[in-house]
Amino acid sequence: MSSQRTSVVPNRELEESLYAEGYQAVVGIDEVGKGAWAGPLAVGAVIIPRNGDMHGVRDSKTISERRREEMFDSVVQWCALSSVGYASHAECDDLGMAAAQRLATKRALAKLGVVPDAAVVDGNWDFVSPLIPRVEMRVKGDASCLSIAAASIVAKVTRDRAMRQLAEDFPMWSFDTNKGYPCHRHRTALQGYGPSAIHRQSWSFMDTFVPWPGVHRLQRQGTLF
Repeated sequence: MSSQRTSVVPNRELEESLYAEGYQAVVGIDEVGKGAWAGPLAVGAVIIPRNGDMHGVRDSKTISERRREEMFDSVVQWCALSSVGYASHAECDDLGMAAAQRLATKRALAKLGVVPDAAVVDGNWDFVSPLIPRVEMRVKGDASCLSIAAASIVAKVTRDRAMRQLAEDFPMWSFDTNKGYPCHRHRTALQGYGPSAIHRQSWSFMDTFVPWPGVHRLQRQGTLF
């Protein structure tokens, strides 16, 4: 018996099932940056062509950063429409993550150029309704659904580029490599320098990794989250 793992190739079966029901514009949606400690949350939205595939489109987490960069322009050109919406670190703090996801999604859809009537979304929590009438959630949808996989690449590369640019202003936290996610160098920098101006200061890491007595975790309406 072979011990090799079979690679999952995303397909458009879910999108086509919605088109078969009569929907006119099916958008794939994925978010990037929810688990980061710094920087914005990004939501990618794409509408892929009805026919023809693009070689190599996969869940962005399974593709190296270099490869994502190399294929980004081709993915954007292949998509019929694509956009990315942001919620800033301050909006993540002020609104909470659920509302920030909805806000970033609303901004991505506003930039898309059409009003979709159906969406396929990664995960099991619906942050897209009621912005779109029909929403289909899929756990690990970025691995199985072609438009979600394309959205994950568009959102990931766009946010990564933004974080590398922000790293020029905040070099101590190594955002060019960690993109705001926790890692050893990021945690060490927090302990030595405290949070930067783009850290999400309502997050729990403020209690654990920022030992400065004059720097406190932010609260939203009296509630820590």
